Amino acid sequence: MNFIKSLNLTVSKRILLFEAALVWTFAGAMLLYRGSSMLEASSGFSWIKILICSGCGLLFFILVFSKISRKHVDRITTLLGNRHLFFEFFNFRSYMMMVGMITMGIVLRKTLILPLSSLSLAYITMGIPLLFSSFRFYHSWFKYQSSVKGSAI
Repeated sequence: MNFIKSLNLTVSKRILLFEAALVWTFAGAMLLYRGSSMLEASSGFSWIKILICSGCGLLFFILVFSKISRKHVDRITTLLGNRHLFFEFFNFRSYMMMVGMITMGIVLRKTLILPLSSLSLAYITMGIPLLFSSFRFYHSWFKYQSSVKGSAI
């Protein structure tokens, strides 16, 4: 750990918030893109399916992801010290959950255990709360910038 810190791979809390926002944006956008592409290829694009997925995704954001993203923001902003390793925007458990979800998505897509038409709906439904959660990180990043006077990016 001291070796890594000696490489000066540390960033401010504000940058950690921005990194988290970028990761959550990328994940949400990627799932929305893959889901809509698979939906169109497998069963044809349908506004009804998109609306249902949007409603379920919004509900999932309200019930689950808003709390998760709030905990991440609170954890980052209450870290002790001013500089932290660039990958500390997630804790170990979150990284393991991310690896598990990515692995599950790839396995389901490659093995066709679920039909692509169903998997596409799950991708869209999961992409929406991830993307909405990224807005909390962007907001916190912007708010943190103005709340910390004279802080460096």
